[in-house]
Amino acid sequence: MGLPAPARWKVRGARTVPALPVRPLMQSSNSSMQLTRAADYGVRVMIHLATLPDDVRVLLPALAQATDAPESFLSKVLQALARAGLIASRRGKAGGFTILPKGRQASMYEVIQAIDGPIHLNVCLVNGHSCDRAVTCPAHPIWAQAQRAMLDVLAHASIAKLAQGSAAEAAQAEQNLPQPTLG
Repeated sequence: MGLPAPARWKVRGARTVPALPVRPLMQSSNSSMQLTRAADYGVRVMIHLATLPDDVRVLLPALAQATDAPESFLSKVLQALARAGLIASRRGKAGGFTILPKGRQASMYEVIQAIDGPIHLNVCLVNGHSCDRAVTCPAHPIWAQAQRAMLDVLAHASIAKLAQGSAAEAAQAEQNLPQPTLG
């Protein structure tokens, strides 16, 4: 006779095709309020580099391993951080990446902005973007308040302080490791 009918059908033009399943909203990973993977990796790199002495250079493979990021993708993140003056890169035998004083004192906001550009919770908050509803929209002041709160939190989270916390956690974890017994 024919193929069994799917649970739902959708009419497209002159033909009937099975409808795509609808995913519940909570399972969707495509959120406009989510920072990019690149920004996440950038923050990880900056914290890792800030835990090291000023004169230490780290090669890309070691940074990729330390931050659990793919090398090919991380190289683009590192280029953006270098363009922003947060890290320095050097090619050759004594090459690698090192954090600059500006990067050590940077905030999470500055790192994210160096990679992704300006952060906006809603398009109505973008400078120069006209929103005809901004004056009458009851949600606009809430979006603006949420934006200010998020940016304030990110601006007050310094890479140096995060690195201190990361180094303290690593030292604590090292102390909790079982000690090898001799003999």
